[in-house]
Amino acid sequence: MTRIFGYFAALFVPATALAAGLADLSNRDAINGLKEALTRGSQAAVARLGVENGFFGNDRVKIALPPSLRRVEAVMRSIGMDRHADELVLRMNRAAEAAVPEAKALLVDAVKKMSVQDAKGILAGGDDAATRYFKRTTSEPLARRFRPIVKKAMEKVKLAEKYNEIAASGAKFGLVKEEDAQLEDYVTRKTLDGLFVTIAEEEKKIRRDPGAATSAIMRKVFGALRN
Repeated sequence: MTRIFGYFAALFVPATALAAGLADLSNRDAINGLKEALTRGSQAAVARLGVENGFFGNDRVKIALPPSLRRVEAVMRSIGMDRHADELVLRMNRAAEAAVPEAKALLVDAVKKMSVQDAKGILAGGDDAATRYFKRTTSEPLARRFRPIVKKAMEKVKLAEKYNEIAASGAKFGLVKEEDAQLEDYVTRKTLDGLFVTIAEEEKKIRRDPGAATSAIMRKVFGALRN
């Protein structure tokens, strides 16, 4: 966890310190230090989720059935279909765990494309400035990468097809949100939510308690920003 703190050290920067510190640094130094921190930090977040029980074993990001279908789940359990309901929830989370490693390359690419203005906004921004940057630049391409992996994983679950039938019928009558009518769409969206929640948690932690920088350029940038 100490290593993860170090990855996000760039995010603990008051606006006044930013202005004073950057005066002694080149834009290249500042941006390179931040990019290194965000690259390592985003990779750490992906690593936490992209393993068995990364989603299923974490109540903060565990994917449950949509609220609109909780009654269906309750009926299933009342007639002795607990095993089937449990399998569906487990498989949704396993699908998320299988998909999230795809985020690594896209998050790194987003960091590489970061502009000077983006970097300064993150350094001087609020608790979730980096998370908002990742959401803005990666949500759509991540969803495109996640969805086929989730779809393939869910095709192995017989109950998933029944879910789609029930949800599609419910959507026609306004009982189920359109965005939840297809299981792969719902799981894809919740996978994205879980990823950004995890990135945001790490960002907030380091803003409260910044750790030591892990490279010369990071130490140079963060040291100047704290002066």
